[in-house]
Amino acid sequence: MLFDWAAQPWHTLVVTFIFAPYFVSAIAPDPVLGQALWAWTGAAAGLAIAISAPLLGAAADASGPRKPWIAGFGALYVLGAAALWWASPEPSSVWIALAAFAVGLIGAEYAAVFVNAMMPSLAGREEMGRLSGNGWALGYVGGVVALAIMLLALVDNEEGVTLLGAAPAFGLDAQAREGTRSVGPLTAIWFVVFALPLFLFVPDAQRKGPMRGALQRGLDDLKAALAQLPGRRSLSWFLGASMIYRDALNGFYAFGGIYAAGVLGWSIVQIGVFGILAAILGAVGCWVGGMADDRVGPKRVVAACLWGLTAASLLGISAGRDSILFVLPVGADSAAPDIVFYIAGGLVGAFGGAMQAASRTLLVRQADEAEMTSAFGLYALAGKATAFLAPLLVGWATWATGSQQAGVAPVIALFLLGLAALAPVDPEGDAQMRERPA
Repeated sequence: MLFDWAAQPWHTLVVTFIFAPYFVSAIAPDPVLGQALWAWTGAAAGLAIAISAPLLGAAADASGPRKPWIAGFGALYVLGAAALWWASPEPSSVWIALAAFAVGLIGAEYAAVFVNAMMPSLAGREEMGRLSGNGWALGYVGGVVALAIMLLALVDNEEGVTLLGAAPAFGLDAQAREGTRSVGPLTAIWFVVFALPLFLFVPDAQRKGPMRGALQRGLDDLKAALAQLPGRRSLSWFLGASMIYRDALNGFYAFGGIYAAGVLGWSIVQIGVFGILAAILGAVGCWVGGMADDRVGPKRVVAACLWGLTAASLLGISAGRDSILFVLPVGADSAAPDIVFYIAGGLVGAFGGAMQAASRTLLVRQADEAEMTSAFGLYALAGKATAFLAPLLVGWATWATGSQQAGVAPVIALFLLGLAALAPVDPEGDAQMRERPA
């Protein structure tokens, strides 16, 4: 659970609320090119992860222990995050920032694959939902704490002061945006400190064979797993459904801040406060969702969350500067659109957190422990295989309609499509289904 706390600041601080807006607004030659470069770099790193995660997961299953893999990719996480410090606010730093982002992203995503695969050895099936939900909730809390530290003490605005109205802490130079750039070293140190208990106290899998030849054995196991997928109906449908609805959720996260800035005119500080609210409610959602998972099963939790995400997304894009709920006009200075978007963002955080935690549990029920890492590798592959889809559909819809509100609508369609693809998934997985008496 502490690993979720340790890893979350990469997603909260770097990918979403602090470094990405800084890169687009202060490093890139112009915001349009900056957004494109950021997206292309993320897509390239995601493609590398998608291609190799199942293979490395299978290799880990073949060799046994997961901690050596976590340590190796954790080192990439730390290296990439720390290197963001050198991304000064000038176009010459573009490639430093992008290279550091790619390295850190690969490290973060891979480390999560191997940590997730340890879950079945830590709790029984009846406790798995609570374990996953509480871990994800703790991650959200970690993201909130880290984001609050950045906003209150380090991130400098246009006037060179933090949210508290003071200069950045530790004598950091606001002119050189050192307070904002410190997001990299803070994220790296945070990970090292809080990931350490995993290595000290969590038991690892027993070694099954030497590391030498593990990749070949893993490749053989992966080929066998892929060959079996057509006959594993429940697992196949789950991977397909999660591929769609996780892409939709990531799309809303990615474009929520852009929507708030472009349509509602929010500042980075407002977006940061929005992020804190969404993360707090995300933690609550994970905690409640984890308890519901143990009571009614992860599939029902995922389905309920998808309905909630659909409604919350509709509510969010109904807020414009001059109207709410699409048709109710408001004054130019009205706070109603901001309140509506805050509510929508909080609901997306709550339902999205619970959905991701329950999805992790549902995958555990679809695979045997001996193939768990390769299963999470396939899960990572599914999560990255269509990572381009939501941005592509949003970009096309925005261009075709000339409206940011209409442009985000494809995300809602993806939630509903993912919900439909979830229907054939057996809550207990293929193995349990085959064991039932005729």
